[in-house]
Amino acid sequence: MVQPSLSPTEFSSAVTAITAAFGDPTRREIYLFAHGRPEGVTASEVAERFELHSNVARHHLDKLASGGHLEVTVGRVPGSPGAGRPSKRYRTHGEAVELDLPVRHDDVLISLLGKALAMLPPAQAEAMAEDVGMEYGRKMAEAMGEVGDVQRSFRTALHAVADALSAHGFAAHAEQHDGGLRIISDHCPFGDAAVEHPVICAVDRGMVRGMLETLYGDTAPITEASRAAGDRACITSISG
Repeated sequence: MVQPSLSPTEFSSAVTAITAAFGDPTRREIYLFAHGRPEGVTASEVAERFELHSNVARHHLDKLASGGHLEVTVGRVPGSPGAGRPSKRYRTHGEAVELDLPVRHDDVLISLLGKALAMLPPAQAEAMAEDVGMEYGRKMAEAMGEVGDVQRSFRTALHAVADALSAHGFAAHAEQHDGGLRIISDHCPFGDAAVEHPVICAVDRGMVRGMLETLYGDTAPITEASRAAGDRACITSISG
């Protein structure tokens, strides 16, 4: 069998396109913020929460609304004072946080990625996936700012990693368990492709390792559970 010539740079580009499927990371965070507010949010509330100019906040909200992810209403929050002009509010449609966009070329790209990795020897494919995840994780950490200027504790770094993963569609949070710390991801942006090709899970393990390496220091994340393997959530355990 002829093995594909897939360079780390090409693979990284594919991963970047996949994990950015929901758009700007700030826009993803704004969506999650709106989802947690049943009464909806206003542009001014989003601007204050994310330290944005009100026009920028409104741009993100309108993009989400035009894509069908938020609905727009005009009115006051129940129980609020009656004075003043009603606000334009943006709210999610239901209980489920849907982070997958119905974009056909992303589905094709994920499928192509999985099939390309399947053509490699398993150990080589997993190592390559984790290496590229690390490269992308370092870039994510650098994009957070203050890298090299602030000495983060292991716990603080881990929570920052969980927040960054959530912004990329993993719906992640950090928690303490059996004397250690771990990251639990309740959503996988790779979808069914990760179930068909579990080696893709090495990408997000690499992302965790790359971010922690940049924010804190060298660690050795271990995949404790995986949705691709039928578990309730993806769990990555890390010891500092």
